[in-house]
Amino acid sequence: MTGERFSVDPAVKAFIHDLRLSPATVLRRARLPEGMFGSAPVALTPAEYYRLWSALEAEAGDRNLAVEVGKALSVEIFSPPILAALCSPDLALAARRIAEFKPLIGPLRIGVASDAAGLTVTCHWPDGPRPPDVLTMSELVFWVALARIGTRRHIRPTGVVVPVPPIDRHELEHYFGAPVIAGNTYAVRFSRADADRVFLTENEQMWRFFAPELRRRLSDLEASASVTDRVRAALTEMLPAGDSSMTTVTNRLAVSQRTLQRQLRDEGTTYKDVLADTRRTLATHYLDRADLSPAEIAYLLGYDDTNSFYRAFRTWTGTTPRTMRTSVGTADVVAGGDPP
Repeated sequence: MTGERFSVDPAVKAFIHDLRLSPATVLRRARLPEGMFGSAPVALTPAEYYRLWSALEAEAGDRNLAVEVGKALSVEIFSPPILAALCSPDLALAARRIAEFKPLIGPLRIGVASDAAGLTVTCHWPDGPRPPDVLTMSELVFWVALARIGTRRHIRPTGVVVPVPPIDRHELEHYFGAPVIAGNTYAVRFSRADADRVFLTENEQMWRFFAPELRRRLSDLEASASVTDRVRAALTEMLPAGDSSMTTVTNRLAVSQRTLQRQLRDEGTTYKDVLADTRRTLATHYLDRADLSPAEIAYLLGYDDTNSFYRAFRTWTGTTPRTMRTSVGTADVVAGGDPP
């Protein structure tokens, strides 16, 4: 994934409202700035974006939020890259255009495969923390909603694949009009006829208006990835394997340790600081998951033992993981309590 941040359009505020949720309450639960949705796009890390979606799901309660996302999506809340895709003549080309510009609007990479049988769109999520299930399902719902908005027909995919299908998938399957099956990826497949079906929203003139600016923004994003961002991205992949060494990072980035230290110093930080900040960000995300124990979180952060994790967490936050987890209501009890 290019860089570690991506743009979130202010229209998300209207989208949250259309889901019958309070933007202010959602942001507070996600531990994001209350005034985040101003008049200009904001930059979020994947971990922050995941917290936003986890907060949406928590605020929605028992509602099937992924299905409601599909019903709430409308042209007026789409960001420029998606509006540009709707200018395409059909879903096949729209998918390729969204795949090109997805780094501008989300922390994932889109794969598009087309053959005589149909079109398959695959979502590749970045290494590191697992995205919330509601987000991964909503991404697949989005593609079906996009096809229906563009064609003004009730398009039904020929298949929907996820690594672990939801236990209660009746509403989702009713929305898709297709079964949700287990596989080794996140994907949605459309028939050849539906992939080639004419978009009534096709507008070549509007596409020519959007394309140059989107390509400029994508180029700026690729050029703006700082050394700090690249180190953080490498650490996010390395830490679950128990590796936090500078040697491994420098090998991945193809630079010497001395060069890396100088580059980080020029950006006003150090390797030790980037490592601590990466661990702190990941720890905050992992604590949102009640299925992870402190020992498991310590392991995912590359610590040799749970006590080391607790000491570091108290240094970062002034509190313990258990206190932090309880304060945001993500779990009733942390197994084993706090280490001494």
